[in-house]
Amino acid sequence: MKKKIVFMSSMLVVLALMISVSSCKKKTETTAFNVTAITAGTIDLNGATSATGVPVNPFIEAVFTTSVNAASAANAVTLVRDYDTATIEITVTVAGNIVTVVPKANLSGGSLYALSFSSALTSTDGQNLDGFKRTFTTTGTFVPDGLVAYYTFESTAADMMNHYNPMVGGVIDLTYAPSFTTGAGMAAKFNGTTSLVEIPKGDSLMLTTDFTLTFWVKADSTKHGQFVMGLAGWYGFQFEMGDDYSWCKMAAQYSTGATSSASQDLFFNGKEKIADWKGYTFCKDLTNTGGVRFLIASKWTNITCRFNAGTKIATMYINGEKMKEQDYNLYDAPMTEANGLRYNGAPGNKQLVFGFIQDKNDPTIADDWAKYENQSNKHFKGLLDNVRVFHKALTEKEIQMMYDSEKP
Repeated sequence: MKKKIVFMSSMLVVLALMISVSSCKKKTETTAFNVTAITAGTIDLNGATSATGVPVNPFIEAVFTTSVNAASAANAVTLVRDYDTATIEITVTVAGNIVTVVPKANLSGGSLYALSFSSALTSTDGQNLDGFKRTFTTTGTFVPDGLVAYYTFESTAADMMNHYNPMVGGVIDLTYAPSFTTGAGMAAKFNGTTSLVEIPKGDSLMLTTDFTLTFWVKADSTKHGQFVMGLAGWYGFQFEMGDDYSWCKMAAQYSTGATSSASQDLFFNGKEKIADWKGYTFCKDLTNTGGVRFLIASKWTNITCRFNAGTKIATMYINGEKMKEQDYNLYDAPMTEANGLRYNGAPGNKQLVFGFIQDKNDPTIADDWAKYENQSNKHFKGLLDNVRVFHKALTEKEIQMMYDSEKP
């Protein structure tokens, strides 16, 4: 009988110890330090797929399971732009279990970003976060840095950068029509005979080494040949489409020394071979797909022309795709010395014009075919939109991203 009592007593002691240990464990348990939600306004950034349509000025809130150590947050949160891996400056604040992230400047439109929280982030009870990354894409059109002039033609010919606005009385017979997408709004409509936009100080647009011109155009092919825009013709720069739309080109004056310059055409006809000229390094073959006409006649087309002074390479892109490349290192002198663009027109004619090759009042080119008053000349007939000038050589990725973010 005593043995049985002793055994039962022993069991009770063991049971008591187990209860005591279990009770102690519950008292020392802590809530795991994890994120439960990440939002930018009403947009979920913590979903299974990458979020889209995030505003360029987002107010991001990350909610955690427990209070966050504010001192650990400053260096534990980063925001990186994907296409160029640029780290974005942000303000990070902590209130209890909520971390707020706000960019110090607007983000780029139509761009992918990565928001990261590293293991350096800790809770107030000393736990380290299991680091994670979430991606999202901003709303709107992607436009790289370096923009110096921008014409949206939203029922106005004003420069959105407010640097190169039309002169007083310099918007002639211009109307507006719906553009290539609803998002693009309105476009400038040129009548093919008298429509013109005259912009002073055009010569300063060429005070640059690297240069990119990009625009959307819909040329009315009932008009034979088009001068879409020009700054004293090739004495500045001009963009032209051929009579039968089988070619297009940007002619420009390039700086080749302290005071010297030379004119050169970035010419594309979709059928040249690299062997046609020693300086041609690429020419897209369009002979089996309708030629250049198929791309530019009576349809919305995005055209980008770029010059990189460091490489001395000029490139043309159509609808985001490289079409022509010319390496001036391989040309004859003086183009081998090309180190930027330079205006070399008449002193009085410094107007960039949309709708013709040169200004009507102070023409640099005296030939009859370049006279504004002759309405049978190659005045532009069609629609023009989103003209952008950069004092930088956009990368191929930037050009593609800009096209993709606003294409129909």
